[in-house]
Amino acid sequence: MASALPIALTIAGTDPSGGAGVLADIKSFQSRGVYGMSAVTSLTAQNTLGVQDVFNVPAGFLDAQLGSIFSDEAPHAMKSGMIATEEMMHVIRRYADEQSIPFVIDPVMISTSGHNLIDEGAIDYLRDSLLPLAATVTPNIPEAEKLTGITIENETDIEKAAKIFMGEIGVESVIIKGGHLKGAAVDYLFQRGDSLKLSSERIDTGHTHGTGCTFSAVITAEIAKGRTLEDAFRTGKKYITEAIRKTPEIGRGQGPVNHFAYKGE
Repeated sequence: MASALPIALTIAGTDPSGGAGVLADIKSFQSRGVYGMSAVTSLTAQNTLGVQDVFNVPAGFLDAQLGSIFSDEAPHAMKSGMIATEEMMHVIRRYADEQSIPFVIDPVMISTSGHNLIDEGAIDYLRDSLLPLAATVTPNIPEAEKLTGITIENETDIEKAAKIFMGEIGVESVIIKGGHLKGAAVDYLFQRGDSLKLSSERIDTGHTHGTGCTFSAVITAEIAKGRTLEDAFRTGKKYITEAIRKTPEIGRGQGPVNHFAYKGE
C-alpha cells in the first residue's frame, strides 16, 4: 500500500546542536508536510562555534541503512549532504542508479565554520560519477568554484559555472547559491534552455548555520510532493529568507536558522 504522505530521504551527517545536516533536513521536511527518512553518513561533534570532531560511518553500514529503507518503503525524492569518502559515494551511486526517484545533491564540502567535511580525493568522484545522476545540484559559491575550477566573483562567472555543470559535468540542472557574493542575496536556477534568478534583501545576521542544508531540503520536500523544480526553487527561496530573517539566535556562535518561520503554502 502506497504511503498517504509524501516521503523524502536525507543522506547526510549529523549535527548534535540541531542546526545542520540530518536534523536540519528532517525539520525542513516536516515543516513542509513531508515525512522524513534519514541515512547517516557521518557523526559530528559540532555546535554553533564550530566542528570539534568527525566520525565517518563505514560504507558497509551506510549500505545497510539504505537497504533497510528501500526494501521497505521507497521515498518520493532523496537528497544528499555531507558525504565524506569515496567509498560512501560508491554506495549512494548504486542506489541512485537503481531507484527512479529525483535525487538532489547538496555538495557539502566545508562547514560554515570552515572545517573540511570531505576527503580531497573524493571530490573528483563526486564531480565525475555522482553529480551526473542528480535531478539538481545546489552548490554555494566556494563549492561551485571547487567543482568547476573557476573563480566566481559576479553573475557572469555564475553563468560560466552553470555551463560547466551542465555541459562538462553533465548535470540536468544546477542551483547556484549566491550568498557569498556582495549585494542582494541572489540565487540562480539553471535548466537546459532556461534559467531563473531570485533575489531578496541581504539580512544582517551572523546566524546562518545550516542554510545550505535547509534550502536544499525544502527543495527536496517540494519535489517529493510532485512539484516542479522551478516551483520548489521559489518555495525554497521564500522559506530560507524567512528562516534567516527570524533566526532563533541559539548558541554562542553562528546560530541556526528558524525552520518554523515560513508559513506559506
